Amino acid sequence: MTRPISLFTGQWADLPLEEVATLAAGWGFDGLELACWGDHLDVSRWDDEAYVQGRLDLMERHGLRIVAISNHLTGQAVCDDPIDRRHQEILPAAVWGDGDAEGVRRRAAEAMMDTARMAARLGVRTVVGFSGSKIWKTVAMFPPVPADMIDEGYQDFADRWNPIMDVFEAEGVRFALEVHPSEIAYDYWTAKRTLEAIGHRESFGLNWDPSHMVWQDVDPVGFLWDFQDRIYHVHCKDTRRRLNGRNGRLSSHLAWADPRRGWDFISTGHGDVPWEDAFRMLNAIGYDGPLSIEWEDAGMDRLKGAPEGLAFVREHAFDAPDAAFDSAFSSTD
Repeated sequence: MTRPISLFTGQWADLPLEEVATLAAGWGFDGLELACWGDHLDVSRWDDEAYVQGRLDLMERHGLRIVAISNHLTGQAVCDDPIDRRHQEILPAAVWGDGDAEGVRRRAAEAMMDTARMAARLGVRTVVGFSGSKIWKTVAMFPPVPADMIDEGYQDFADRWNPIMDVFEAEGVRFALEVHPSEIAYDYWTAKRTLEAIGHRESFGLNWDPSHMVWQDVDPVGFLWDFQDRIYHVHCKDTRRRLNGRNGRLSSHLAWADPRRGWDFISTGHGDVPWEDAFRMLNAIGYDGPLSIEWEDAGMDRLKGAPEGLAFVREHAFDAPDAAFDSAFSSTD
């Protein structure tokens, strides 16, 4: 069950895809998880046969596969409330349009449908991304939040994402929602409620990224076991906690790598994620999909972090044995 190890290109989208592919192939990655921003992938061109073939040819030249495509930035705008200048900074101009909030949400939903179409044209099974959330702004629970306001948030998510998932299913593509603060699913219980809200559609699953669980004190390994039938993709990213009595979990509006933060994203293998237990659990649940290294570390150069992360995952993500160790104890005449 040797799983491909890929590089997620989201944090490399300032570079042309050709350059990123050259680097990744030189380091020994098996493939790329293509981000739908920068010049890496334009999902609005899903029906442009020459463009699609050009992306496939580029990957083939470098001996890489496309293991997944990811459209986190556009997916964020499907449900978010408010829609503001933060979204304008990350969205394609065609999705932002005139900035009218409901128009942005509608165009973001249409772009996510195009993402499913693009995945199908590329022969890719899984799209990874964010959902946005109407109710993330209520997470502090003050002013007091009526229960029906939370109910409305999950209904809003279902109303906006079910039509998107209709297109995913028509195209034979799955969506893996990254469980992440600021999304409709950000921890264990909200992930359960999200799956309930979407009616447990088989096309809708989860992207397991332990870095977002560790700083919340959510057990990332137990999460794999409990959601084993919905783990459609894996991000290898790490977090280091610095909860020293002054530094808090909410990180005080401080920039990444500021030593006063309570935690930071950190290069794979340098933080507090229990990777060996995680890889053993992935074996136990039969996950055979990509292990995609997402480099995010404001204190380490990415040209060091990415190949080092690849080496770490190759060493520690061992396959399960072909036979039980105690089978050698049996004897036959």
